[in-house]
Amino acid sequence: MIKRFKRLPLRSRLALLSAAAVAIAVAAVAGVSWVVLKQQLEQQRDTTLTNVRPADDTVMELLRTCGKGQMPYPSPYTVQIITTRGTVCTSPGKSSFEVESQDLTVQPGEDPVLHNARAKNGQEMRVATTAGNGNVPGVYAVSIAQPASDIDKPLNKLALVLVFTAGVGVVGAATAGLGIARAGLRPVDRLTDAVEHIARTEDLAVRIPAEGDDEIARLSRSFNSMTAALASSRDRQQQLIADAGHELRTPLTSLRTNIDLLVRSEETGRAIPPEDRKALLASVKAQMTELAALIGDLQELSRPDAAPDSGPLQVIALHEAAGRAVERARLRGSGLDFDVRLDPWFVRAEPASMERALVNLLDNAVKFSPPGGTVEITLTNGELTVRDHGPGIPADELPHVFERFWRSPSARSLPGSGLGLSIVARTVRSAGGDVSLRAAQGGGTVASVRLPGATTAPPAL
Repeated sequence: MIKRFKRLPLRSRLALLSAAAVAIAVAAVAGVSWVVLKQQLEQQRDTTLTNVRPADDTVMELLRTCGKGQMPYPSPYTVQIITTRGTVCTSPGKSSFEVESQDLTVQPGEDPVLHNARAKNGQEMRVATTAGNGNVPGVYAVSIAQPASDIDKPLNKLALVLVFTAGVGVVGAATAGLGIARAGLRPVDRLTDAVEHIARTEDLAVRIPAEGDDEIARLSRSFNSMTAALASSRDRQQQLIADAGHELRTPLTSLRTNIDLLVRSEETGRAIPPEDRKALLASVKAQMTELAALIGDLQELSRPDAAPDSGPLQVIALHEAAGRAVERARLRGSGLDFDVRLDPWFVRAEPASMERALVNLLDNAVKFSPPGGTVEITLTNGELTVRDHGPGIPADELPHVFERFWRSPSARSLPGSGLGLSIVARTVRSAGGDVSLRAAQGGGTVASVRLPGATTAPPAL
């Protein structure tokens, strides 16, 4: 049954649940009302029976005729007397009922005894018995009885009315619940249609109207944000693929050309002059190095920020990482002077990524520094600055320096893929810091990296 219920559409389940809730509520109210009314009617009947007293003349006539006469007027009650001799006399035209033991033990001055009894005609009776009052001699007890059907019939009719009313209420609740479910789930239907459309067409431009501040509106806005993020991610992915293809094409073309020359020389037997052959091999090696660096940069940029292989954040000594990056930069920048001033500063970051970012930042300064120039590296109060004395970056190009594959027109002849600063920005921001480039006074460029941290390492746990 539960499995069948779960297979039903959501609106049908809501309609059934609302109908069931209304049915339970109506049944509870109807049942309680019926029981309360029954108790009140029975209490009222018992009160009436205990207050009814037949006239002395009626008792005397009944005692004289002992039920063989005629009633002077119709009555809803049955009067039955028990004489002191043990004889039972019942109102003329009425069916006598059983005498119970409590009827024989009633005493004068006591409250009437109430009990149920069955008449000879099979009718259930409610009986109130009082002791004789002495006004009519020979009377031991007087019983006043009323058929139980006088209450049961109205109660049965009321039960039928309540059942019918409850049935109408349940049907109405189910119908209303189905209508309300359809109206309430209409935004969900739109969301479902949008999801199915996206799954079918991969069209991430679909947006769902979100009105109000209810849960459905919040879900619609969240869905719109998700599709917008997916569309942006897909656009960035396509742009990355296009830019990577463009950047890979140049070194691959040059590498292919050089290798073709070497292969043709071997096939034709025409030897290439030693100097030219050496230059070709050097070019091939340089192009392979550039391809390896480009592929490494692409792998770094394509890795999610929270990728498992990125390693956990650790407390690292930024001044030590910067010192190691400077030593690597010295190897690439032979002939350059490095002015290094590094104060202690500890930050939380992924060690390998942070050191790679610092190396990229210094490589950028080395690449644009003139021969015999000076690269100034300073770390003070959590701010690392790297200044070169190169040609600088025009002001209109500064907003683009951290974009992927962006390269200044004046630097396109230099080696590089345009990904180094993108990796720097990504790594610094993932560590909670910020990075910027600005023109330096007197020429050159200043790269500034600010990272939250402290001058001392936290105590080991």
